Amino acid sequence: MNRMTAFFSNFPLWAALLAIVIAQFIKIPLHFIATRTWQWALMFSTGGMPSSHSSAVTALSTAVGLREGFGSNMFAISAILGIIVMFDAAGVRRHAGMQAVVLNKLVDEFNHLLEGMKTFRVRPNQEKAKKLKELLGHQPIEVLVGGWLGIMIAIAMHPFFT
Repeated sequence: MNRMTAFFSNFPLWAALLAIVIAQFIKIPLHFIATRTWQWALMFSTGGMPSSHSSAVTALSTAVGLREGFGSNMFAISAILGIIVMFDAAGVRRHAGMQAVVLNKLVDEFNHLLEGMKTFRVRPNQEKAKKLKELLGHQPIEVLVGGWLGIMIAIAMHPFFT
């Protein structure tokens, strides 16, 4: 089998990539249902429902398990890395987003204070702090739904790669 054929027949790779794309796309109509506004930038953003990180790692692990066996070393490696990624998405990254909310509020209040004090010189716009990204991580349900989605995508794709 040549390299290009091997690349295009790599079931775990394509299952994980498709899971990312589908999870990211699903965020757009879900956001529309909740807010009645289209936000196409969600296709390329982090956080939100469902977790594309979780979808990717569960699709990868499921595909590896289906291809190599659920008792294989490769499945064990992908499953452990998947658990770490999912834990990180719901834990560390979520808390970093919560901290960004607090820091952004502090910066806004500080800037408001400076504007109210006429004795201070006004800073040029380029010196003002940029807002930190607040939507970084996931609620546990977003990780769970993303994980479920990844498993379903890998199972649905499996017949096309056997």
